[in-house]
Amino acid sequence: MGDKAKDHSKNATSRRSFLKQAGGAAAAVGLATSGLLSKATSADAAELPKKWDQTADVIVIGSGFAGLAAALEAKKAGANVVILEKMPVPGGNSIINGGLIAATGSPLQAKEGIKDSPELMYKDMLKAGLHMNHPELAMMVADQSLDALMWTLDYLNVDYKGRVTHLGGHSVPRSYLTDVRSGAGIVRQELKKVKEEGIPLQKRTYLEHLIVDGSNGVVGVEVLSGYAFPKAGSGKKTFIKANKAVIMANGGFSYDIPFRMIQDPRLDKTLDCTNHPGATAEGLVELLRIGATPVQPSWIQLGPWGCPQEKGMGIGYIFAISGCFPFGVMVDPKTGKRFVNELADRKVRADAIIKTGHWAVGVADQNGAKYVDGLDKMLARGTVKQFNTLDELAQAFKVDSAGLQEQVKRYNAFLAKGKDEEFGKPFRASSQPIAKPPFYGMYLWPKVHHTMGGVQINSKAQLLDLNGMVVPGIYAAGEVTGGVHGAVRLGSNATTDCLVFGRIAGANAAKEKSRG
Repeated sequence: MGDKAKDHSKNATSRRSFLKQAGGAAAAVGLATSGLLSKATSADAAELPKKWDQTADVIVIGSGFAGLAAALEAKKAGANVVILEKMPVPGGNSIINGGLIAATGSPLQAKEGIKDSPELMYKDMLKAGLHMNHPELAMMVADQSLDALMWTLDYLNVDYKGRVTHLGGHSVPRSYLTDVRSGAGIVRQELKKVKEEGIPLQKRTYLEHLIVDGSNGVVGVEVLSGYAFPKAGSGKKTFIKANKAVIMANGGFSYDIPFRMIQDPRLDKTLDCTNHPGATAEGLVELLRIGATPVQPSWIQLGPWGCPQEKGMGIGYIFAISGCFPFGVMVDPKTGKRFVNELADRKVRADAIIKTGHWAVGVADQNGAKYVDGLDKMLARGTVKQFNTLDELAQAFKVDSAGLQEQVKRYNAFLAKGKDEEFGKPFRASSQPIAKPPFYGMYLWPKVHHTMGGVQINSKAQLLDLNGMVVPGIYAAGEVTGGVHGAVRLGSNATTDCLVFGRIAGANAAKEKSRG
């Protein structure tokens, strides 16, 4: 057998192994992208049950930012709502995310004299997204960002820090940070409102199938009640009828190693993931099975602020995004020199770190570290280390000391001029020279963080099929959708996206004509 034949045989075996492991997920994507899924849909569709076990006007799949916002808006519009969550605890990735939300023209921006606009946020999104963003969806997120923020303030009573954060890829500081420094600050308030509104939230409920009834579209779901994650097939088969619509807010698939590897083979098990273990692809696959149009599923984001000495999201990222990136430097330990704009978008920074072939080192002094909430906890864990001098830091992190000293001197000179002549990093008015001890350092290595791609929706959050037509009876919002962020999602925009389209989906689903 020749080399090419051997390679073909090896690849075919790998594909068969993957299909077996992923339960047909790869096949679903292959069919969807080839346009064949629409022909297979009717044959593969789950059959209508002889009897429904439960009924609601609106069924929401997922209990993160988007799902809870959708449920609250649907209830507000008069619908009877039920939320289904496969995990034993609600919140998904949202409850463990960084707790940041982007908004333009906010009260804190006005307080700090920061000029911003939806148009500028939109331009930032398109620049980071390599103009692969679907313009209408991206503009809606930017245009309704302030409304989403104010909803969390006025309706949910979320507590935020008293300053805006400048995250990579944003032209200006525009991100609010919750007091608890995680998405729990928003999710817990949403859950509180859900309870007050009497909306049932059924945990350990796994979506098996969306049930389609011809021209009526999606009319309900087949689930496993009492599902014990991650035991496949556990639980009791249950059928729930949707009088009006189903809303898919089931999140992304960053933790689904087989599925993410079929999109990008580099993202194997050697790369850690910031997501919760339930961030898997079965909901997306089910949407593809009923004929949804896939949008950019191979664009998967790595977080450049990951600390390789922590599992998952950890807490070190706060030092990176609040101290090191805006007010310090990130260097290659072999040279002690910077190699990228620390406030570039996530893909640019993550790619630059990986290109070096080894962990980077983030550095900040006391002036930068004062913006880092929870620094004492990071020091206690050893995630971030503290030193009296830059030379001590260099020795501890095996950084070229002379190179680091020269780099900091050069960086401080750029700061004095008000222009970063090496990488174009934007300086803040509060930026100061890296000179005040103690000095702080942390290792940095990217982690799988967010899936930009998903299924196609329109401005009403309605699901679109392979012919660009609305699939009746189903909406989608949040990370399961694609098109908003293009190639790269800017930090804190996910929260805004989820809340904007979650609320739109809930309000519109409630307006559907009842099919009960």
